[in-house]
Amino acid sequence: HLATSLPLPSERDHLRPRIDLIVFMIDIKSKYSLKNVEASLAHVDASFFLGKVCFLVTGVGRVNDCSIETNAVCKLGKTYCSPVLFCELELEGVRAATAQRLLRILEICAGHVRGVSALSFVLLMRNSDDD
Repeated sequence: HLATSLPLPSERDHLRPRIDLIVFMIDIKSKYSLKNVEASLAHVDASFFLGKVCFLVTGVGRVNDCSIETNAVCKLGKTYCSPVLFCELELEGVRAATAQRLLRILEICAGHVRGVSALSFVLLMRNSDDD
């Protein structure tokens, strides 16, 4: 399911399936994109930041067109203890690899990978980023 911002409309709460993962997409070429994500973060329950949120930064292939510093996005990931994935959606191979990564993260967050919880997965990602 896709939403352009949060909070989600409450009139369809009874029809909404369980939310296992929230992926915030940030277009590195749009300051509005980052501001929209920052505003939406206030509507996410704190328990989701324990492994069920990630940030997907698109448009990273065109460094000259960037309106957002990558450091700002990385800081957002650290602040919310959530992984940050960078990709260029215009490249088919990168788009396919990113989709596979997101599906694997979703499988973990939904509890379909034995022995790995969303929280332990995020902690593993954080430890590898710190090296």
